[in-house]
Amino acid sequence: MKLASYIDHTLLKADTSEAEIEQLCNEAKEHNFVAVCVPPYFVRKCKQWLKDSDVKIATVVGFPLGYAHTPAKVEEARRAIDEGANEIDMVINIIALKANDLNYLKNELTSAATIVQLRGGKLKVILETGLLTQEEMLRACKLCTELSVDYVKTSTGFIEKGATVEDVKFLRANLPKSIKIKASGGIKTKEDAEALIKAGADRIGTSRGVALVK
Repeated sequence: MKLASYIDHTLLKADTSEAEIEQLCNEAKEHNFVAVCVPPYFVRKCKQWLKDSDVKIATVVGFPLGYAHTPAKVEEARRAIDEGANEIDMVINIIALKANDLNYLKNELTSAATIVQLRGGKLKVILETGLLTQEEMLRACKLCTELSVDYVKTSTGFIEKGATVEDVKFLRANLPKSIKIKASGGIKTKEDAEALIKAGADRIGTSRGVALVK
C-alpha cells in the first residue's frame, strides 16, 4: 500500500505559524502526499510554495464547530477557492443535523457544493461522527448522496473521538462509490491508517503524515 498517496498532510492549530506551514508544504512535496490541509489564512502562501508540484491545497470552512450561518460558510468557501484552494473541508451544521432540519441542511450543502464545484473544487463534508448516532450518520449520508458532494469526512480532529474503522465501514456501506471518504482525527500510526483504508477510506487526514510513511 502506497500510504503517501492517501494522505492529506494537515496542520490546523490555532497558533500555527507561517514557518510551520512552509515546512508542511515542503514535506508534502518531498513525500508526494495528495494534499496539505491548512487554515484559510495560509491558502495564498501555499499556492506559491506548491506551484511547481502536484500537491493539492485543502482548507477548512465552518471549522471546527460547524454552526456558522450558511451565507458565511458559502463566502468562506468562495474566497478560499478564489485564493487557490482545490478542496474545501466544511463542517456540516451538526445542530441542524441532530434537529433533523433537512431543509436547512439541503440549503447549506447545495449552496456550498455549487460555489465550490462550479469553480472546479471538491467539497468534503465533515460530519464529526464522534458526536452522532448511527441514525444521524445515516441521515447525513442520504443528504450527501442526494446533493452529490465529493467526499464525506469523519471528523475535525478537535474532539476526543476521531475516525474509527466501524464508522468508516458504516459510511462506506451507506454512500455510493461516487462519494469518497476521508478519515481524520486520532490517526497516529501506520497501522491505524492502513486499517481505515481497508475499511473504505480514500483519504487520511493527519498531522503525522511524515511519521506514518517513515
